Amino acid sequence: MCSLELVAARGDPTALVYARLFAQYPQMEALFVRDVNCAVRGNMLAEVITALLDFVDANNYGGNFMRAEIVNHEHLGVPPQHFGAFFTTLRDVFANILGAEWTPNIDAAWAELLARIDGVLLEKSA
Repeated sequence: MCSLELVAARGDPTALVYARLFAQYPQMEALFVRDVNCAVRGNMLAEVITALLDFVDANNYGGNFMRAEIVNHEHLGVPPQHFGAFFTTLRDVFANILGAEWTPNIDAAWAELLARIDGVLLEKSA
């Protein structure tokens, strides 16, 4: 079972992901002022997870989705480095949720995934 399945079995991580993101980047919370029921956050996280699943498999669109979204988010006032940091935040929250179930293999897989994502995000500026 992959880390995403293990996390999903514990419930929706959306609130934890965004709480950590806003703790790290308080200025980002203002961008969600109209998201009073957290539906936008939930949808965004679902889109990210769907793109990640594609990215680690066939990468039919995941990498392109990330590159497009970094541009879209820049236009909303999200600096590119904050966009990339979202994936690290996601990993950290998932590790906290899983606790002892976060194995060295899962950690290594996420380290590889984050390195690949960094490479894709750097392609945006090339």
